[in-house]
Formats: sequence, C-alpha cells, structure tokens
Amino acid sequence: MHFRVDPAGPASPSEQLGDQVRFAVAAGRLTAGSRVPSLRALAAEVRVNPNTVGRAWRELEREGVLEARRGEGMFVAADAGPVCRAAVARAMAERIGRAVAEARAGGLGAEEIQELVQTSLDAWEGTFEGEQS
Repeated sequence: MHFRVDPAGPASPSEQLGDQVRFAVAAGRLTAGSRVPSLRALAAEVRVNPNTVGRAWRELEREGVLEARRGEGMFVAADAGPVCRAAVARAMAERIGRAVAEARAGGLGAEEIQELVQTSLDAWEGTFEGEQS
C-alpha cells in the first residue's frame, strides 16, 4: 500500500495516515494480519517526523485496528474490519451532512440533492465495473 500526506490538507498528517489505514481496511485492501510499514520507513516515504507516524499507529492500536507484535512490527488486527467500516461510515455521514447543508444553503431542494448523489453513485459504479472487466 502506498501512503501519502498532504501538508496543506485540512487534517493533520497523523490523522491522514490513520484514515488511509482505516479506509484500506474497510475496503479490504489491507486485511487482518497484514504488516504495516515501520515508523521510520513510512516517515521517510511520506516525509514526516517518525513521531507523526507513531501517533497515528498508537491511535489505531488504541482503536483495535492495529496490534503490535514484539520484535516483528505492527499488523492489522483480526477484528479491524468492522471497526474500520464503522469509522468510515461515521466519517462519510459527517462529510455528506456538510455537503447537504451547503447544497441546502445554496438553494437546492431535496430532490435535486438526491439526483446529484445518484449521478455520482452511477458514475462510480461505472468506474468499478470497468476495473472488474
């Protein structure tokens, strides 16, 4: 898995790294038992301080997403999938809520917003169907 950090992004670098792991686990790109990069290796790759990666890994460990194995590193925990899917659902509900509030403030009605969402979903479905072929 390739990680990246946007220094100008709205979330801190450690939050960005944590979200990337959560989303990858929720999507099945990282599975239980998968090893995640070491602090130093990932810090060098994304050009952040190792403490930043350490903060992300500790938070993920506290949430039950990662587990430390003495002398081996950090791995995706056995029960991480449901934890990550719930976290992604919460994050998306918050983001969608903000987008709906903006759309309503801009004068769009419920049906217009639903059409926009459906159009976006249809476009993504087409993208995924193309990848599966």
